[in-house]
Amino acid sequence: MASASTAKTERRLAKYTARRLAAARGETVPLSPAGWIRFVLRTLAILLLLIVCVPLHYLYRVFAYGSPFPMLFLRYTARIVGARVKVVGTPLRRDVFFIANHISWVDILSMAGASGTAFVAKQELSEVPVIGWLCRLNRTVFVKRENRLGVAEQINALKEALADNWSVTVFPEGTVTDGHSLLPFKSSMISVLDPPPPGVMVQPVVLDYGENSEEIGWVGEESGLHNAMRIMARRGTFLLTLHYLEPFSPVEYRGRKAISAKAREEIEERLVANLGKPLRDFQHVVDAVRYRPKPADTEAS
Repeated sequence: MASASTAKTERRLAKYTARRLAAARGETVPLSPAGWIRFVLRTLAILLLLIVCVPLHYLYRVFAYGSPFPMLFLRYTARIVGARVKVVGTPLRRDVFFIANHISWVDILSMAGASGTAFVAKQELSEVPVIGWLCRLNRTVFVKRENRLGVAEQINALKEALADNWSVTVFPEGTVTDGHSLLPFKSSMISVLDPPPPGVMVQPVVLDYGENSEEIGWVGEESGLHNAMRIMARRGTFLLTLHYLEPFSPVEYRGRKAISAKAREEIEERLVANLGKPLRDFQHVVDAVRYRPKPADTEAS
């Protein structure tokens, strides 16, 4: 017979699972009174951190370039929302293009807090009040998926970022998944590496939320605001392990497709090792990247 503590854990897991599935269907999952308190307290803590870091950032910029305060703000914001970040491996600090899998908006807080990296993000994010401004503070490079005529301009913006000795991160799946799947990589998102800027390395990164990955993941029809509220209202903390894999030189691979394939191979291998089982097909339609789940095999075996 299961112990009382085991039964309690199973009930809690079932509750989380039901809420997560409802959220993925686009349903509003109401917060409990305790959840509202946690959400409000965490929001106030982030605002206080912002009030402290922003003036210090602009004061620092009067005297020197390369303020550390955006990185510190994002690092401690990740802690406030509940992430306990563990870094495995050594992230390169400059002249590096990080290629990572993508599960949550918490990925950005955690990776920037760990390495100071800038990101490639969709143009729509730049138009969101406050969020767009914060992204610019962290030197985000904005791109438009649908702007095929502006690809050369976007590649030049990325090359300028790398030439300025930044580290830049891209999520080539083009969307978020559930930590148990890995979508095809869009090699167009790493066109900046074809040909590679001199001296730039590629470092694959695997983000692993462990047993919490499906709960944390922002998938399906759930809105960004709803996901943020749901995560910030949850009890306790969650572990996020950032696996910085062995860097490789893009010069050794012919073109962006080969570079993309190499990075995906490394990421998939580590994901499978972390999960202890094969990856599964992602079960949500993602129109932005033209992804459709494979139809279930209904034939009798």
